Amino acid sequence: MPDVGDVVTAQLVVAPYDGTTQAALTVTAPDGSLSTPVTSSEDGGQTWTAPLTYTAAGVWLLHWTVTGTGASVENEQIAVAPTPGVSADARTYATTTDLANYLRAAPPLNAPGLLADASLMLETRVLAYCRYDVDDEGMPSDPDVAKAIARAVCAQVAWWDEVGDSTGAAGVGYGSVAIGSVNLGRSVTSVSGDDSAARQIAPQVADELRAPHLHDKLYIGALTVPW
Repeated sequence: MPDVGDVVTAQLVVAPYDGTTQAALTVTAPDGSLSTPVTSSEDGGQTWTAPLTYTAAGVWLLHWTVTGTGASVENEQIAVAPTPGVSADARTYATTTDLANYLRAAPPLNAPGLLADASLMLETRVLAYCRYDVDDEGMPSDPDVAKAIARAVCAQVAWWDEVGDSTGAAGVGYGSVAIGSVNLGRSVTSVSGDDSAARQIAPQVADELRAPHLHDKLYIGALTVPW
């Protein structure tokens, strides 16, 4: 699968063919924009090529129109992967270095995405019910709090690795976890994505956020988090 930025040569083989065979290419990018790369053939019309650069992630459509001998229409869909990493607008509380240090091992190659997902999960389900000092970008300003939240995010990623699921697809029921006076849990009443162990807050998250040295820096509200 190509990645964003890859420069490739699109190719079409025509049969039958002769000196009258011509092939034109129209490319539709994921955003719907069209382009018509210059096509050429060096073997008398059998093999046609065109230079192409994938500038965006998504599904690209290559539409070949052949006229003359071998006249036909050929369509090819190409799935293009994004550049590895996380989008600039994703708030991430931990780095891959944080994760490596937490795991005491090399992090997985998809670590940036996992950290972004874990950051969002904890932000909406835990951190929204906490009170701590933040900077202009809404990130924790106290180094101890920032480190604790980073470790909590890493704990969530480690939990996903332990249960072998990070999306909730497994649909396994789970119990509850308490962080201070906040109770995080869901009764096991059905088997669905939300009942999966992957949707459970990792027990180690509580350990990181309720450490004694954070008592006057990180306040966890007396609320029950709605699941």
